[in-house]
Amino acid sequence: MIYRFRVILDNDTEDDIFRDLEIRETDTLEDLHNIITQSFGFNGTEMASFYLSNEQWDQGEEISLFDLSENNSARLMNETKINSVVHEVQTKLIYVYDFLSMWTFYVELAEIVEEAEGTDYPNLMFVKGQVPDEAPDKLFEADTDDDNLNEFEDGIDVDDYGNLDFDENWN
Repeated sequence: MIYRFRVILDNDTEDDIFRDLEIRETDTLEDLHNIITQSFGFNGTEMASFYLSNEQWDQGEEISLFDLSENNSARLMNETKINSVVHEVQTKLIYVYDFLSMWTFYVELAEIVEEAEGTDYPNLMFVKGQVPDEAPDKLFEADTDDDNLNEFEDGIDVDDYGNLDFDENWN
């Protein structure tokens, strides 16, 4: 069977940026990673991970491109078939490319169809929108415009080095 995915760039602009892709259900997540990076114009050399996701797009289990864990226990893209993590019940993944820039994509299974004779897979079906030069800024829970971000409840301003009570030559 062929899985049709819509891959949407998480951005805060009015313009939608997405790609519609087809790939065999028995291909690996590394194959899906490769067509995503190619279809969005990335060179594919940066670290990337897929995350299982629920209906609210909450980030779940990580499936990495490379195993960087201390005990070699990470789940890897090249060992994970797409249909083992995505199916009619579990349709959503989050994909993060380049952990320094944090390109974030929502990957959703849109349709499962029969393989079309004469079609090469994976297949880029549709392109909408231009990828910006830089990854869109993400607003994380700790991000705020609050001027008191560097002040603790005790009123100490950690940016006011002259009034902090410590010996800078302690060692």
